[in-house]
Amino acid sequence: MGVDTRTRLVEATHELLWERGYAATSPKDILQRAGAGQGSMYHHFAGKQDLATAALEQSAAVMRADVDVLLASEGSSSERVIAYLERQRDSLRGCRMGRMTYDADVLATPELLHPVAETLQWVVATIARVISRGVEEHEFPTGTDAHQLASMVVATVQGGYVLARAQQDPAAFDAAVAGAAELLRNWSAR
Repeated sequence: MGVDTRTRLVEATHELLWERGYAATSPKDILQRAGAGQGSMYHHFAGKQDLATAALEQSAAVMRADVDVLLASEGSSSERVIAYLERQRDSLRGCRMGRMTYDADVLATPELLHPVAETLQWVVATIARVISRGVEEHEFPTGTDAHQLASMVVATVQGGYVLARAQQDPAAFDAAVAGAAELLRNWSAR
């Protein structure tokens, strides 16, 4: 049985937002990628913004599931945070959510920005909980600010994407992540 039109529209938008961003993705592009008829989008969604919101919510759910798997795995707090850092990524494509923060239309539209901001805040808070546990278990020094350290981890990943894309070289991303992982290893060994 084939995938329904609504699902195809969301999946096509999900991919196009990652490839091009919101402003550069037209309804025509979405319909073409989804293999859907001209009136399909308006049958299922109020318009491009409504469809993009659904696609961003899907991206958020995927990102949260990926992060949950990495951070709920076995190992110490630092090992789990380092696993998040070192997770295999397509660094030249960038982060589905982080990339949306470069789109002026997304920033100017609360309905589009909300799933992006909420998801990135969630990632920081989730990593901070893992780090807090590490502080409680004396893996990290007492007084470690879990939120600041988690923010550094997420910023390293997002900044690594920027470096890799600017240089068109995945090694730039890998260097940023390796540096943060080394800092975490040294900090947890204190």
